[in-house]
Amino acid sequence: MSNKKNQAFKHILTQLISDVIEKSGNKALNYKQVAAKLNLTDTESRNTILDILQEEARTGLLREVEKGKYALKELKAFVVGRVDMTADGSAFIVPEDEFEDDIYIAPRKLRQALHGDRVKVHAYEKRRGKRKEGEVVEILERARTEFTGTINISPRFAFLIADDRKMLNDIFVPLADLNGAQDGEKVVVTITEWPQDSKNPVGKVKHVLGKKGENDTEMNAILADFGFPLEFPHAVEQAASAFSQTISPDEIAKRRDFRSVTTFTIDPADAKDFDDAISFQQLPNGHYEIGVHIADVTHFVQPDSPLDKEAFERGTSVYLVDRVIPMLPERLSNDLCSLRPHEDRLVFSAIFEMDEQANVIQEWFGKGIIHSDRRFSYEEAQEILENKQGEFSQELLTLNKLAYILRDRKFKHGAISFETTEVKFNLDEHGKPLGVYVKERKDAHRLIEDFMLLANRRVAEFIGKQGKGNNKKTFVYRVHDVPKEESITAFAQFAARFGYKLNTKSDRETARSLNALMERVEGTKEQNVLTTLAIRSMAKAIYTTKKTSHYGLAFDYYTHFTSPIRRYPDVMVHRLLEHYLEGGKSVNAEAYEKLCEHSSQMEKKAADAERASVKYKQAEFLQDQVGETYLGIVSGVTEWGMYVEIEENKCEGMVRLRDITDDFYALDEKNYAIIGQRKKKRYQLGDEVQIRVKKVDLAKRQIDFTLIS
Repeated sequence: MSNKKNQAFKHILTQLISDVIEKSGNKALNYKQVAAKLNLTDTESRNTILDILQEEARTGLLREVEKGKYALKELKAFVVGRVDMTADGSAFIVPEDEFEDDIYIAPRKLRQALHGDRVKVHAYEKRRGKRKEGEVVEILERARTEFTGTINISPRFAFLIADDRKMLNDIFVPLADLNGAQDGEKVVVTITEWPQDSKNPVGKVKHVLGKKGENDTEMNAILADFGFPLEFPHAVEQAASAFSQTISPDEIAKRRDFRSVTTFTIDPADAKDFDDAISFQQLPNGHYEIGVHIADVTHFVQPDSPLDKEAFERGTSVYLVDRVIPMLPERLSNDLCSLRPHEDRLVFSAIFEMDEQANVIQEWFGKGIIHSDRRFSYEEAQEILENKQGEFSQELLTLNKLAYILRDRKFKHGAISFETTEVKFNLDEHGKPLGVYVKERKDAHRLIEDFMLLANRRVAEFIGKQGKGNNKKTFVYRVHDVPKEESITAFAQFAARFGYKLNTKSDRETARSLNALMERVEGTKEQNVLTTLAIRSMAKAIYTTKKTSHYGLAFDYYTHFTSPIRRYPDVMVHRLLEHYLEGGKSVNAEAYEKLCEHSSQMEKKAADAERASVKYKQAEFLQDQVGETYLGIVSGVTEWGMYVEIEENKCEGMVRLRDITDDFYALDEKNYAIIGQRKKKRYQLGDEVQIRVKKVDLAKRQIDFTLIS
């Protein structure tokens, strides 16, 4: 056997041996017993086993318990986890078992694993005080096989330089697999194989995105980079166009008819899909009947159909700066499921009878049909609220009054109000940013939000409070955990620098004083920094079947019911609600938990893609401003530089430490500051500084500033 083959054989055999010993409950075995359990009876194999046992006892994962008998040094010799790459080509494995420490992997021991891959690792025992180290023995699943980047073509071969900074290997592309790509273009490449002894994976061009720096090319590159498809498969488009435009009398007969009730939608001026409508009428007893009507997506999207599989894979619609990538084909999202005015539409409704004090007296959930009387933009609705006159002004003013009471009650219970600034761009017809502005949230936005929160919360309570113990029904909740104590303490110390005091005695007190703080910072220059930090100190909201409560909203039960056109979890919630309303038995919690995990992951990817598109537009906007000076706020500090957010246009860039020449600066992590080692001058998160735009790298979506001291 050649030396290389022999090494590979030994590598596999080592894994099998340790599996055998682990399966035997770590009982010490000799080489004959191991060979017998592995059905390897020839002399050569038995000798190799003996070699491995002796070698591993000297240096690796075994110990010799008595003469010739071997057991594992520690039982958890193999660990499963995800690869987290570092810039130098080494990596840490983050184990799935949260009680395990991260494991360091040297570059040559990664064995072709890439960032994010799920791998099996052979971990070595710590040598006194050292960190745990290991090597990858198996790649269980690839996080991704498609990469976007720039293709470089030479006469004999081509290779892709990936955009993803954590992809450190260029991908080799044979000239026959270029698919028409030209040198220097942006493309998507799929890895097709990775030969055992080769440093680089081999791939082929799947999509040519176009010329670098063109808006469409870059937006599609961002989508492809985060794993979102650039088009719907033919079968999915076909399924969507096969639906009839007309609603059959049979279907109407099964539903509660709201077509004669005053109904309207309030959405952004440029919205194409309206997934929620509100109906309003006064009842003879003086109470109000308020309907929250949600597009009946599950009527069209049946479980396991091509439409359903595609929607699940995507998990969510993605909102980039200049476009929406819908979760469902436009025939559904902008037509059949969109609650357009003056058209009959199928809905899943939550109907509330409310008194003057916004208490829910009665509620009803079920399928309905509506006919919206009017589509308002937020601006139009806001104008009516401010001037107290206009179409449906009475309805809107009453709804607004009730929304105020709901909101007030929510905050009294300890909900947290985070008013973050949302950056928007004025774009020309080619997508080039002409200006940046901050989107304002007013009563019209909050009114819709509060009734959506009401529907989400009451649906969650309706299912969540049924049954006790093991008879509880499996459901999909939107859960937000209590923040970790150390995160909140660190945030409180930081806020104190600006003169804000935070009371962290209990979760409720923390929430209450966070709100007071958020109110006080509104409109100040530190608003964005403090709000961003406060949000960072919170846990992340996720989808799960396991818990029900939402800390940030101070609700014991919360779910997502109101946006099935653009979020897959809402589709699951609609299906489960219908199933349980019809008396169905509880569904399998484990299966639904897996669906929830995927939905949470896709939601995070969509948020990252949206952020990347904003960063790209910010870089594009500042491209023409190189040399300009601005006032900014220190928004982040790292060991290689500090991030600064320009006050007037919210664009963020970096001042690199090596470019600050009056001293040698180092990071003081605990105090969110960088400090000059000689003169002790400090720059701290939230400080106001003057900067000059130094350089813009569109491809990397990076902006560099220099400090004007």
